[in-house]
Amino acid sequence: MLEDHQTAPSTTPWPAAYPQGYAVVDVETTGLARDDRIVSAAVYRLDARGEVEDHWYTMVNPERDPGPVWIHGLTSDVLEGAPLFPEIAEEFASRLDGRVLVAHNAVFDWSMIAREYARAEREAPVRQRLCTIALSKELGLPLANHRLESLAAHFGVVQQRAHHALDDARVLAEAFRPSLRAAARGGVRLPLLECRPLTEWTDRAAPRIGRQSGGYSSGGYSSGGYPSGSWRPSRKRPACPYPNPGRYEPGKQLKQGMRIAFSGDTSVERDLLEDRAVEAGLHVATSLSRLTSLLVTNDPDSGTSKVVKARQFGTPVVDEAAFGQLLRDVEPASKV
Repeated sequence: MLEDHQTAPSTTPWPAAYPQGYAVVDVETTGLARDDRIVSAAVYRLDARGEVEDHWYTMVNPERDPGPVWIHGLTSDVLEGAPLFPEIAEEFASRLDGRVLVAHNAVFDWSMIAREYARAEREAPVRQRLCTIALSKELGLPLANHRLESLAAHFGVVQQRAHHALDDARVLAEAFRPSLRAAARGGVRLPLLECRPLTEWTDRAAPRIGRQSGGYSSGGYSSGGYPSGSWRPSRKRPACPYPNPGRYEPGKQLKQGMRIAFSGDTSVERDLLEDRAVEAGLHVATSLSRLTSLLVTNDPDSGTSKVVKARQFGTPVVDEAAFGQLLRDVEPASKV
């Protein structure tokens, strides 16, 4: 694999349909909920063949509790003098403009970025994203799991400072380059997805920076059960390209094409969970039927219509945490 890190020969055919440039992105955040904030961001700009053009990094004052300091290492004191997101929004946008956003679990990074721009009453100039987890699956890389460190180790990339946005972006850029070239050599279609800007943001009061609680924000909810700081993108999704392989079997992997239904409140916002499922090749169902492969709910004893039907049909049920673990290694659809 070492030769993949070298410059590709000029005679190497390059798919004309591939993008002309990429922005490899990593953001560190105060948590995973819809009202959490970015505390640092890094971008490596790459040309069409994955060569590094430049890189950029900034801390961001989230104007609230910094969340899991033990992960990202950025305390209230460190972030207090950092710029606010509106102050770095233009520079950030210039790094993304006209490029495909590349990230490891790209739906998360894109969602956090899009929310920050929505709060600033602006729109991020991103039209497509590429998840390196999805690309590694397309390439059939022999990874033990889909963590960034496993992808990096496969290509011999050394991590120096895990969960620091700049080093995570560097590692991903170095692992993405040989992945991109392997895709080009094999004529693999890149798993590009559309990025839809978020709209109708309404912020809520959150603990200000300096009132560090040392944990994730639990988020704020209105009387209707929905977070009072909310965003509502269009939820129209393309049809799942894989046939339904049937029900999930406890103790085994999820398989691409399985129909997944959700019921009740989740700690990670529902839209984000659904997007992760779609990117893994699963079919997100809005209702539960005999064809449903799995129901995800944190309250299996509730009387919701989906839970009741799951009992009637014998549909397997797992909670959100178990589903998150299953999403890390979804079995590819069987080739016909």
